[in-house]
Amino acid sequence: MNEPTRYSTPPIELPLILEREPAPVEGCAGCAELANVRSRARAGGDMTTVSDCNIYLRRHPEGH
Repeated sequence: MNEPTRYSTPPIELPLILEREPAPVEGCAGCAELANVRSRARAGGDMTTVSDCNIYLRRHPEGH
């Protein structure tokens, strides 16, 4: 039987960075819809859609 591979250094631990969720811009229908979709996705356990909505909300203000 072969010996298992040994590594000379321990694995690198990356810090966990938790950012607050972006807030919708008040008075913007697009932001409000993204926030509603995000809420429904979270209630249904669809965290992929929650993440997508957060990305769209972060990028959306560039158009305001």
